[in-house]
Amino acid sequence: QVHLVESGGGSVQAGGSLRLSCTVSGDNIMTNCMAWFRQAPGKEREGVVAIYSTGEITSYADAVKGRFTVSQDYARKVVYLQMNNLKTEDSAMYYCAGGRRHSSASVGAPYEYNAWGQGTQVTVSS
Repeated sequence: QVHLVESGGGSVQAGGSLRLSCTVSGDNIMTNCMAWFRQAPGKEREGVVAIYSTGEITSYADAVKGRFTVSQDYARKVVYLQMNNLKTEDSAMYYCAGGRRHSSASVGAPYEYNAWGQGTQVTVSS
């Protein structure tokens, strides 16, 4: 069973940066794709980006293109989300998710992932 723990969230002013981390533990042999999702109050959970164990990266959500960057330290089993030039609309709970997916240009829907972290809150103030 895969266990995911996010960290790195917090409060920041608009224009600032944060780096989220997702540490993977347990038996992740069936997991080849790690993703970041976010969910703001009253809104649906939306995919931000995903990265495969091969290093392949899906498209970023339009709202974060050019500002967010996903990466991974495969040996240490950590996935990162570097978030720059944060905007108030980026405020949300950010979740790390893991699953086994065929190669895709899209991060996909939440149901495609069977392992989830508890989330880390990101709050951006103006």
